[in-house]
Amino acid sequence: MPSSSVESLPRGFIPVMLTPFQETGAVDYPALAQLVDFYLEIGATGLFANCLSSEMYELTEDERLEITRFVVEQTAGRVPVVATGTFGGPIARQAEFVKRIYETGIQAVIVITSLIADEDESDAVFLERMHELIDRTDDIPLGFYECPVPYKRLISADILNDLLPTGRLIYHKDTCLDDAEVARRIAAGADYRFGLYDAYMVNAVSSLRAGAAGLSCIQGNEFPELIVWLCDNFNNTARQSDIDRVQQFFVDCMDLVHSAYPTIAKYTLQKRGLPISLYTRREVGPLTAELQREMDALIETANELQASLGIEPVLVEKLVE
Repeated sequence: MPSSSVESLPRGFIPVMLTPFQETGAVDYPALAQLVDFYLEIGATGLFANCLSSEMYELTEDERLEITRFVVEQTAGRVPVVATGTFGGPIARQAEFVKRIYETGIQAVIVITSLIADEDESDAVFLERMHELIDRTDDIPLGFYECPVPYKRLISADILNDLLPTGRLIYHKDTCLDDAEVARRIAAGADYRFGLYDAYMVNAVSSLRAGAAGLSCIQGNEFPELIVWLCDNFNNTARQSDIDRVQQFFVDCMDLVHSAYPTIAKYTLQKRGLPISLYTRREVGPLTAELQREMDALIETANELQASLGIEPVLVEKLVE
């Protein structure tokens, strides 16, 4: 098993990765290699593989391991990788898969909060099982993802106060949508190697200013340059009007970018020239002609915004030379 000194993840943009598929439905590893390089060229400081955007529930157990191992190998140590390692069932069984996916070389294993306790079970039950999972997984660094599937289970500051003293939690993908609660969670983790990465772009600036380590949002699969720019400039008072414009862009497009996701994100990257098909295993709404027209217009708006900010777009051709 890899050494597991519990270190903080880098601050900045940690994208929730897509999984490219061939039209046959098989994983497209050459396209995945280019996608990894694209994220890193954009300026990602880490990668979250085998997540909901990756269609993790539609992958086999072997595919989850193979994809994660491939991503780690493709990054070649350039950035840390985290990946989901809990998929329900008895804690003992979940702990075994945590160990297996950690052996792929990732920095931390992400726990899906809604697969530790059922929706009608209390926080006390959740905490009991989390302590069992921690006890059964050696010193492996862990993180949380408040995934909306099968249901969204939020991790309050009180829960963090209980678990952070174990020294095992280093990442939290936050989906509470509440900037005041985000601030409380950040405060709870202030004395630990713990980073909160907000997924809710409406609160991106407020979360970053409250001390969030970065952003892990689906919009990073559609407009990653703007995510990186915001992570780099959120506290630049000389560019407050630009910050406001970028924040408002993400507020305005919230509904569209979630429509037919992740297919619409694959469409956006395909428009940039990445060799990624629109094949999606996950059952989502259709990518209609109207949605494509709306996304085309949004891409043009984003390009104009980026140009006004002086952002040079990453050229896909550079990745395939």
